[in-house]
Amino acid sequence: MSEEKEHHCCCGGGKTESSPAPEARSPESSGYICPMCPGVESEEPGDCPMCGMSLEREGPPVGVLYICPMCPEIEQDHPGDCPMCGMPLEPKTLAAGPDPHAEEEVRDLSRRFWIGLALTAPVFFIAMGKMIPGLRLGDWLSPDLSKWIELLFATPVVLWVGGIFFKKGWNSIRNRHLNMFTLIMIGVGAAFVYSVVAVLFPGFFPESFRKHGEIGLYFEAACVITVLVVLGQWLEAWARGKTGEAIQSLMGLAAKDAHRLVDGKEEDIAIERVQRGDLLRVKPGERIPIDGVVVEGKSRVDESMITGEPVPVERGVGDEVIGATVNETGAFTMRAEKVGGETVLAQIIAMVAEAQRSRAPIQKLADTVAGIFVPTVIVISVITFLVWAIWGPAPAMAYAVVNAVAVLIIACPCALGLATPMSIMVGMGRAAQSGILIKNAEVLERVEKVEVLLTDKTGTLTAGRPSVVEVETAEGVSREALVATAAAVESSSEHPLARAIVEEAEAADLEIASADDFASTTGGGVSGRVDGKRVRVGKAEFLRSAGLSLPETLVTREARWQKEANTVAWVAADEEVLGLIAIADPIKETTRSALRELHERGVRVVMATGDHEATASAVGRELGLDEVHAGLSPEDKIELVRKLKSEGRVVAMAGDGINDAPALAEADVGIAMGTGTDVAIESAGITLVKGDLHGIANAINAGQKVMRNIRQNLLFAFGYNLLGVPIAAGILYPFLGILLSPMIAGAAMSFSSVSVIANSLRLRRMKL
Repeated sequence: MSEEKEHHCCCGGGKTESSPAPEARSPESSGYICPMCPGVESEEPGDCPMCGMSLEREGPPVGVLYICPMCPEIEQDHPGDCPMCGMPLEPKTLAAGPDPHAEEEVRDLSRRFWIGLALTAPVFFIAMGKMIPGLRLGDWLSPDLSKWIELLFATPVVLWVGGIFFKKGWNSIRNRHLNMFTLIMIGVGAAFVYSVVAVLFPGFFPESFRKHGEIGLYFEAACVITVLVVLGQWLEAWARGKTGEAIQSLMGLAAKDAHRLVDGKEEDIAIERVQRGDLLRVKPGERIPIDGVVVEGKSRVDESMITGEPVPVERGVGDEVIGATVNETGAFTMRAEKVGGETVLAQIIAMVAEAQRSRAPIQKLADTVAGIFVPTVIVISVITFLVWAIWGPAPAMAYAVVNAVAVLIIACPCALGLATPMSIMVGMGRAAQSGILIKNAEVLERVEKVEVLLTDKTGTLTAGRPSVVEVETAEGVSREALVATAAAVESSSEHPLARAIVEEAEAADLEIASADDFASTTGGGVSGRVDGKRVRVGKAEFLRSAGLSLPETLVTREARWQKEANTVAWVAADEEVLGLIAIADPIKETTRSALRELHERGVRVVMATGDHEATASAVGRELGLDEVHAGLSPEDKIELVRKLKSEGRVVAMAGDGINDAPALAEADVGIAMGTGTDVAIESAGITLVKGDLHGIANAINAGQKVMRNIRQNLLFAFGYNLLGVPIAAGILYPFLGILLSPMIAGAAMSFSSVSVIANSLRLRRMKL
């Protein structure tokens, strides 16, 4: 049974043909085997009972889709070449190891190159022997025998070694989407067919093709060009494997098993069998198996593979730990909270894989140019042939063929297919290693141009771990009653300020009652029913909107605290105001240096916070911010973003809370702190795993370096072609007597691909 699928290439081509869908393979049919002990099989993952090695899945992964990096709309359930642009398809989902099909492609191209090189060498020496001093092949090889030897060796080079290019070139014509393989097929095919006919049917050619009575052969050009193109493709395939090393290294660091505690007993299980809520024991020196929370013990954890921070961090009861990070000193027990695709590592891998498949807007320009460039080159090649055939010196037709082929070969934009995708893949992989997750290539291109950064205060500029520093009660209210009442309502909230109040109550060992009918007013406060009373905790305006009258002494105290950069929460029960709680959130140690770096890059930093004007202004003065906007609701933040965008500014918004999510989505670039809420992270284009403001400067730096690398690659991809086409056409011949051999044209074409590969891989050493 076949499955009809219609795909459109993003580069603007025709439709692919329907192809039979391979028989679906059920998950049950794919078991696990030991790579060392072939007789060992299991239906579940685990370790080999014979040698102890981890079992590996038998056969290809179930449900793997392959897509084209240039034409993401092209998808199929088996590897192969893109029917539109001819590039090899890549797995849509990254696997925890090298792609066997990619490895086979590298081996195949390597085999073709070395065999092609061995067969090309005699053809080259026979054809160019007269130009090599001391090499007198004519003394022991007659001209007729030389022709037949060249034909014998050149045929497998062109038809077998270069057969893959003829197949791709034919598909490009059949699909009405001309590309680099079209030019290779026509150029190499013309040189080879011309030479074959000259050997087999020399009488077919008139005098205009002959020089000193002999017909020129171009087997060496066809062979050398083929081998050079195969070399370029081999290097490209090798380089594509290198681009994913950053993510592959992360995937390889994931733990393979875990120590699960069941009724106090410890058992070893495969990581795939860990369920949410399982208690896991983590020993010194082991990788933390899964994301979770420490419930017993403490240790120092090396989280550098996720955050890029080399200094181990303390983790104790109640602290979150990230799967695949390394437990250094102590042993602890943790509760699994996130499993499978929910873990931080899995999300990083998925996000980067998706980002690497995305296309930057600059790629659309390259596609448009390429769509015009290839047919234009074919026209120029035809014109070159006609001009040389009509007005060229003798043998005019021979010159016409050679120059027309040279135009096709040197114009071949082989490197264009690599220029943007390689930079994006390498750059995003490098950024991910530093804890900067970029959602797609469009975001990467926009972040380079950021002029204004809007930033929230709590959790972005500040540490996001606020604590209660002062408590002021109304007359007749005890401190304990005030804190316990506020904590009863705030225990249902996830806001950092709410957590500070709850922690204060817990530290004082106060009994926290449960609250019913909980409600949250974004940008205002929270309310709930505690012991039959409606308790409100929040801003002064929040209480006033409920009709409460605030004591003047407490209003004065609030103003003083706010000038000291404290956030103030009012507490009321029914109609009675119980008092105030002052909460301080220390500024992150890295904030000041990060702000200096942003200012040096010409970025204006604007605070947009829901906090009180006095508190926000105090923080703004301390940090030297360019502007401060306080008391903003989520709607106000959106309007501020829109206002700045209407002024023609490229705006980035950084935040970590639910109330930041709308503005993150509205901004040109949304930047979420990885320590924030899932909603904020989902709304953002960039996520900073570490939650450090330095990450914003690093993200802008990464965007600038990757985009500069892409522009350099496009110059390499098109530069040689644009300069070489007129020379290949013979424009310098009337003045300097210079013609460009098709072999030199092929070398220049391959050099452009090598230049793009080498330039892209430089990003692996990008300093962030």
